[in-house]
Amino acid sequence: MGIFRRPREASAVAPPAISEFWEWWAQARPTIEASLAAGPEPGAPEAAVPGEGLSAETIEELSRRVHKIHAGLQWEIGGADDRNPSLTVTGGGDPGLRGITERWARAAPTGSAAAGWSFHPARQADPEMLAQDLILGDHEFDLEYVRLGMRADTDRARVHITAYHPDFLFVAEEQQLQVALNVLYWALGEDDVARWIGEVSIATEAPIDSLAPSMLPAVVEQVAEPFAEPAWLTGEGRTPRGHPARLGARFPLHRQDYPLCDLHVAVSVPYANSNPDRLPVEPSSGALRAFEKKLAKLGDRAVLAVRETGDGLRVFHLYADPDSGVVSELDQLAAGWPEGKAKVASTADPAWKALAPYQP
Repeated sequence: MGIFRRPREASAVAPPAISEFWEWWAQARPTIEASLAAGPEPGAPEAAVPGEGLSAETIEELSRRVHKIHAGLQWEIGGADDRNPSLTVTGGGDPGLRGITERWARAAPTGSAAAGWSFHPARQADPEMLAQDLILGDHEFDLEYVRLGMRADTDRARVHITAYHPDFLFVAEEQQLQVALNVLYWALGEDDVARWIGEVSIATEAPIDSLAPSMLPAVVEQVAEPFAEPAWLTGEGRTPRGHPARLGARFPLHRQDYPLCDLHVAVSVPYANSNPDRLPVEPSSGALRAFEKKLAKLGDRAVLAVRETGDGLRVFHLYADPDSGVVSELDQLAAGWPEGKAKVASTADPAWKALAPYQP
C-alpha cells in the first residue's frame, strides 16, 4: 500500500512574514525601547492604546508588520515600572489564529538576543490591571467596581459569566463587552478564558452572589480539577445504513493545548471481525485497541479527538501539526493495517470546526 501524497495547502509552515517581522524587530527594537522610555508624546491623548509612548510612525509600522502575518492579528506592548517589557501578538480569541501566533512566538529571539523582552502568542493574565482604570473611547471605567456572576457548568467544564459595572447603564453594548473581555483576560489570561469560560453576558444590576474578578481563577480551578486527566465521553447512535454506531470523544479537549495542530486528519480503518450489528469483536477489537495505542504515542504532534465505529469501519479523528512529519507516520500506520485498506485524509482546520458537533 503506497504512501498518500499530501497537498501543499495542508502545510502550515510559518509564513515568510514571520521571519521578516523578526528581522525588522532586531533593527527596530532600540528605537522602540527609546520611545517607551521617553513616554507619550506631548499632547498625545490619554487613551489606553497598545504600546503607549511609541511614536505614531512606530505604531503604524509595527501594526503593518503584524498585519502582514495575518490581517486579523492584534498586538500590545506591556511591562511597566520594574517589569521587563513584553510584546504580545494575539488573534483576539479567534481559535483559527492561535497556530499563527504560536509560530510567531516560537520564532522569537531567545536568551541574550531577546534583550530582556518576553514574547507571548496570547494575552497573559495580569491581575494588577484589575485595580486600574480602563479608558474606552470617552469613558473611563474604574475596574474595582466590576463584579462577576459565576455559574459553574460541570457538564461542559465551563464557567458562565455575568459581568456588571455600574457604568454599563451609560455606555453601548460594544463597550460593555469590551470591559468584560478585558477583565476576563487580565484575570485568567486569553488561553484560559478560551479553555474554561462559557457564555459571557452583561448585567446592569449586580448579580446575586457576584464576586470580584480576582476570585475567578479560584472558581475556574475548582471546575477544571476533575478534568486534570484525559477522559472520554461515549455515546451510541445509528450509521447512515441504520446499523448501531458507537462514538467516543475526548473531553475536554482544548485547542490552546495543541496550538500547532492546525490539520484535521481522519484515519479510516476497516475491521474484518464483527457481530451481527457490524460492530467489532475479537480479534479485530484488540487490533483496533493496539492501533489506538500507537496513535496515543504521537505526543504533541497529533492528538486523538474522536473515534467513530460502525458498519465495519472505525474512523479516528485527530488534529495534527502539519509541519512535524506526523502525517507521514499516520500514512505508514495505515499502510500496515492488516484487515483491509485503511485510508488517511487531511484537511486544514485551524479553528477545529470539525470537532464542534462532538462537544457537549
